[in-house]
Amino acid sequence: MKQSPRVLLVEDEPAIAELVTVNLRHGGFEPVWAADGDEAQRELDAVLPDAILLDWMLPGQSGLALARKWRAAERTRGVPILMLTARGDEPDKVAGLDAGADDYITKPFSTQEMLARIRAVLRRRAPEQDSSAVQVGELSLDPQAHRARWRGEPVKLGPTEFKLLNYLMHHPERVHSRSQLLDKVWGDHVFIEERTVDVHVKRLREALGPAGLMVETVRGAGYRFTAQPEAAARNH
Repeated sequence: MKQSPRVLLVEDEPAIAELVTVNLRHGGFEPVWAADGDEAQRELDAVLPDAILLDWMLPGQSGLALARKWRAAERTRGVPILMLTARGDEPDKVAGLDAGADDYITKPFSTQEMLARIRAVLRRRAPEQDSSAVQVGELSLDPQAHRARWRGEPVKLGPTEFKLLNYLMHHPERVHSRSQLLDKVWGDHVFIEERTVDVHVKRLREALGPAGLMVETVRGAGYRFTAQPEAAARNH
């Protein structure tokens, strides 16, 4: 008999937790409830779940802090995380994704939507990132050391911006649509909006400073990483 996927729910409101766990069980999942970060960590240490439903607002450590912590830990790095949040504004959604969440569900949400999103992240296969060092012009990137440099100076990048730059630098001078970038950088995220790509490209450009011109907008098509920022500047 096939075992039901185990879902760890981290939610401090008992009424919401009870409703979600009942629906998860009816949806074919094995729910485990933790009311805060410490309890959740004990559950994770005992048995690794197939997915984590993580509330943004928690007593003690926030869901955002927990997502960052679990993404940084070797053992929990690959477990899909879905943020449960009343925060529907785009910057908050991007912050959740940037912290390592695979998707977000904005309260109030329907049972069917929640179950569909969990199934989607369980189906998703994270794209393989090229781990070889690469240099384009005066910009260099070493995925294994997680370092980027522009003219020898270190560039500080968030985790998503780093993955985006890694993909673009390994596939220069090609036009990539937003949906292609979602597939290649984020994975098969059924529910993530294409607008998310624009937000991360903007943040990547800002982090790169003068080298940001190498990330060229191709109107009506998507983005291209070019070794000739002068040409990019004319078309930007």
